Amino acid sequence: MATCPQGHPSGSDDYCDVCGAQIGGAPAPQASTPPPADVELCPVCQTPRAGQFCEVCGHDFTGAGAPIQLPTVGARWEAVTAADRTYYEKIVTEGGPDAAAMQFPHYCPERSFALAGPEVRIGRRSKARGLQPEIDLTGPPEDPGVSHLHAVLLEQPDGSWLLVDPGSANGTQINGRQLPINQPVPVGPGDRIHLGAWTVITIREGTP
Repeated sequence: MATCPQGHPSGSDDYCDVCGAQIGGAPAPQASTPPPADVELCPVCQTPRAGQFCEVCGHDFTGAGAPIQLPTVGARWEAVTAADRTYYEKIVTEGGPDAAAMQFPHYCPERSFALAGPEVRIGRRSKARGLQPEIDLTGPPEDPGVSHLHAVLLEQPDGSWLLVDPGSANGTQINGRQLPINQPVPVGPGDRIHLGAWTVITIREGTP
C-alpha cells in the first residue's frame, strides 16, 4: 500500500485515496532530441529532409526547381511606363520635332521599374556609348522622341527622389509643366512624367 506526502495510506499508487495528492514526482519531461548528424537540413528553413521537397517551405533538394525568391527589401518606389495617346495627340498638334513621322503604338504594355538609388537613368540603351539606363525605353515599341540619356531620378538621403533633365533633345514634362534643364524637381507617388512622343512614367509607391 502506498503512502501520500500527507501520510495517508492509499490503495492507489498515483493519487491518494484520501486527499487526492499526487504520489511520487511528476514524470520528467523528455528532452528534445536533435536530429542525427547525418540528416540533411533544408537550407531555407532548417527542416530535416524527408524527401525531394521540403515539407515546410517546398525547397527542392535536387536543385532542379526554381530558386526560392526571398522578399525584396528597400525598393520603396516604382516607375510604371506606358503610352499616353492624349499626350501624343498634343505633340502632333503642336507640330513637335518629326511629329508627322511619329505613329502611336498599336500595343504598349505597362512596365514597372524599381527605384533603387543612388540614381535611376531614363532613356534608350546605346552600345556605342556604353549606356544602359535603369529605365530602358528602347522597346519595342520604341519611342523615337526619347533621348539615350533623357532624364535622371536622384535618390535623396531621406528616401525621396528628384528628377532632372540633363539636356534632352525634346524636353521633359512633369504633371503637364515643362522641366527646366539641369534643375532638379521633387517627385513623388502619383506624379506623371511625359517625355518623347507618347511615353508617360507614373511614380507609384510599392515594390515591383
